[in-house]
Amino acid sequence: MLMGYSFSDLGSILVMQGFAGLIMFSVYLLMALGLAIIFGQMGVINMAHGEFMILGAYMTYECSRLFSAYMPGLFSLYFFVAIIVSFIVPGLLGMALEWSLIRFLYKRPLDTLLATWGISLMLQQAYRSIFGAREVGVNLPEWMMGSAHLSDSIEIPINGIIVMGMTLVITAGVYLLLFRSGWGKQVRAVMQNRAMAGAVGINTERVDRMTFGLGCGIAGVAGAAFTMIGSTSPTAGQLYIVDTFLVVAFGGAQSLTGTIASAFSISQTRSILEFFLSGSMAQVIVLLSVVIILMLRPQGLFVLKVRR
Repeated sequence: MLMGYSFSDLGSILVMQGFAGLIMFSVYLLMALGLAIIFGQMGVINMAHGEFMILGAYMTYECSRLFSAYMPGLFSLYFFVAIIVSFIVPGLLGMALEWSLIRFLYKRPLDTLLATWGISLMLQQAYRSIFGAREVGVNLPEWMMGSAHLSDSIEIPINGIIVMGMTLVITAGVYLLLFRSGWGKQVRAVMQNRAMAGAVGINTERVDRMTFGLGCGIAGVAGAAFTMIGSTSPTAGQLYIVDTFLVVAFGGAQSLTGTIASAFSISQTRSILEFFLSGSMAQVIVLLSVVIILMLRPQGLFVLKVRR
């Protein structure tokens, strides 16, 4: 016996909370991937990143509603369409934001922080006006409902498995795009030495715009995943933005491996602690642990070595 639980019960609890942590890890990772791409590439602190996630969530909600009303026979397939829409719409909005505002604020991190914070407030109000202030939830198709029974005491929700599978595919796609494609080479060249990249003919402005749009689009996909584990409201993105910045800072802003490792360790720790303690205490313990580690290693878990 330990803490009033038998060892069998503790094993089941750890498995269930570990899986819940993996679902949280999926949302954290998708959010942090987009933020790390933007911050690592352009040094822009995007305080509106959570609102791009919520835009993706609202796009998923609208797809669910439209398919249910006008194409009920295809409702079981709507989520695949929603993922595409949730990437395209926030991505296009992000590119428009970069063209109209962010490009004038490069190398001014405080200004970009304040500007994107103002954009986040504007987007929250726009969501209230368009979608309403109340929380909304999507209707899932039949095949995404239910649980997989691993044992008499362990059940794994099917939608959680889908979220993790989607996260795995997107993470692999980001890796291939950044490290195995010509455009990825341009992104890394601009990140390491913008002046030299421009001197050899790389259109750095176009790379910046596409990169910002990619980061916002991935955040939108995180919003699509978020709809399967929580309800959507205009301010829901603010609940995740602090944790996302924490994941990026802890893992190393320019490291894909660091982002994955950071998201996994933080989500698993929080999930397990929340079962035995309150959610606020779990958050405090995780935050203090990350702060202490960053004091010892301020560059994060992983860091890219680049020429200065």
